[in-house]
Amino acid sequence: MKTNRSVIYWLLSGCVLLFIMVTVGGITRLTNSGLSMTDWHLINDTFPPMSEEKWVEAFEEYKKYPEYQLINKHKDFQLDDYKFIFFWEWFHRFIGRIIGIVFIVPFVYFLIKKELDYETIKKCFILLGMGAFQGFLGWFMVASGLKDMPDVSHFRLAIHLTFAFITFAYTLWVALDLIYPERKLPVLELRKIARIALVILIIQIIYGGFVAGLNAGLIHNHWPLMSDGQFFHESIKLEQSNLLLSFTEGKSGVQFIHRTFAYIVVFSIIYLFLKSRKIVLDKAQDNGVKTLLAFVFIQFILGIFTLLFHVPLWLGLAHQIMAFFLLTAMTFTLHRFTK
Repeated sequence: MKTNRSVIYWLLSGCVLLFIMVTVGGITRLTNSGLSMTDWHLINDTFPPMSEEKWVEAFEEYKKYPEYQLINKHKDFQLDDYKFIFFWEWFHRFIGRIIGIVFIVPFVYFLIKKELDYETIKKCFILLGMGAFQGFLGWFMVASGLKDMPDVSHFRLAIHLTFAFITFAYTLWVALDLIYPERKLPVLELRKIARIALVILIIQIIYGGFVAGLNAGLIHNHWPLMSDGQFFHESIKLEQSNLLLSFTEGKSGVQFIHRTFAYIVVFSIIYLFLKSRKIVLDKAQDNGVKTLLAFVFIQFILGIFTLLFHVPLWLGLAHQIMAFFLLTAMTFTLHRFTK
């Protein structure tokens, strides 16, 4: 339908921008740039400092906070270094503003032109709320690193990251509803398995946030076993008072869960693939399952090499990007089994 085509392109452009924003967020984290902007203003921060005087002023403000006082003060950290980390945090926030404009302006236009049906309007209001909440979560995360310790809470980072993934997946789902307007009977057995696999994948993404927030990928850089040839490293029991805390707050424990849970993600998707071979699927469903299987193996291999090579920037970023592709394939496949 002509009316739907422009709406579909609009929603898919939002997906692309969310992908770019999460990618830039990954660079921001991996370059330790996330605490360079020490305040948040909706309008004032739209552009970086436009004069040397403004740059010096921003740098002097940055010097008041723990990251500079406890870390960078003891290095040869100059204004040019500050400009580098400032750029990535500013660019991350700038894309967020662009997403807001790209969503709101066309949404109002489509409403005026009556090109959205009632169901799509409801979903778009949900997306609007999700976008606003994601902006709050971003500042909520950054604020945790501006007080006593020069690092953000890994819990807040994981929430911010995971909610970005969920917002992307829901935006894609709304677009898919318009791309595939026909409704068929759901493939119940495969839908159930795909739903479970999606939950497993989300848990793995959460733990990916934990690993990033704690820099837990910089230890136990061995595979398939952890350091000293141990599957369950002895440090897991020692770093916290109990295993629950170790598995949520300890570097060794969090890494253990993330690296072990990766097998569960792979096996759940292999199981979905094998079950799908016993059912006659349409082309979209079949392509979705096959793509999902290929992506999960690529992601598994990337995870291994990211660990073995001590999380270099390009590999850490590739691992995060592939998680995005994997969630895309999972969302598409589940949608095709559902509707």
